[in-house]
Amino acid sequence: MSPTRDDLTYAAYAAGWGLVKKLPERAAHGLFEKIADQVWQRRGKGVLRLEANLRRVRPKADEDEIRALSRAGMRSYLRYWCESFRLPVWTEERIRTSFAPENVHLLDDNLAAGRGVILALPHMGNWDLAGAWVVVRGYPFTTVAERLKPEKLFDRFVAYREGLGMEVLPLTGGANTLATLAKRLRAGGLVCLVGDRDLSESGVQVQFMDEATRMPAGPAALAQATGAALLPVTLWYDGTPVMKGRVHEEIAVPESGTKREKIAAMTQAMAQVWEEGVREHAEDWHMLQRFWLADLEPREPRESREPREPQQPGGPGTPLEPRS
Repeated sequence: MSPTRDDLTYAAYAAGWGLVKKLPERAAHGLFEKIADQVWQRRGKGVLRLEANLRRVRPKADEDEIRALSRAGMRSYLRYWCESFRLPVWTEERIRTSFAPENVHLLDDNLAAGRGVILALPHMGNWDLAGAWVVVRGYPFTTVAERLKPEKLFDRFVAYREGLGMEVLPLTGGANTLATLAKRLRAGGLVCLVGDRDLSESGVQVQFMDEATRMPAGPAALAQATGAALLPVTLWYDGTPVMKGRVHEEIAVPESGTKREKIAAMTQAMAQVWEEGVREHAEDWHMLQRFWLADLEPREPRESREPREPQQPGGPGTPLEPRS
């Protein structure tokens, strides 16, 4: 019997985790940079979609500039995968010295005071590395993972992230994820969520780069319900082996308005923080999918639906395909 697409997808991931970590580091990064350039040169759907998104980010850039930016973007994207396949064998010291974020005191101070914290990230840089760095500093945290097919691939991703010290909850098909996250936050714990792309199709409509899109309601809803501090984070590479990042000021719960209005205002404020980070480091925003509402297929409005669980922590895809 011929292998199915699911079988091939799982085999690709298994090979990545099994083989890439055994390569010399320079050889591994060189290999993934070559893969990035080959994918970029083929001009597939993912690359074309990335360029369409980058035109929104850099509307004054000409086509040569967009092409150069998308090539850098693919290299950044494949660097994420190379690092992620190698992370399970990195020492704590290597993890600690591979990420240099600013304003970490905003995280430290809230947790030291016994207050729960939500770190909310866009699809920038390497959020798995950032998460491992947080764990190494002594802050185990809870996050959410999108269910994948085949099921054994989902189990492999959960095992991978749990091996880095994260508690991983399923986005769907498990216990009440939102309630568990709220419980962790009320106990003064840490929750990390990637939240710039709505998977549920019932998220909050926001303006991003002067156009409408949807983002998950989860981070803002959790902050409002639990009193946890909602801290946006941005990540980027700057050509060095060390990833950079910034913890931004808390997105406070508005003093007036309905629950829905407060969630909408907080999600929009978070989007504005990420917008600035993406404009500054556009090549490190790994958005190879349709993102703005104008690019989506027409569908029935869902404004009347209640907010669902938060976004998954970096929906995985193969190194040659966009992440879901």
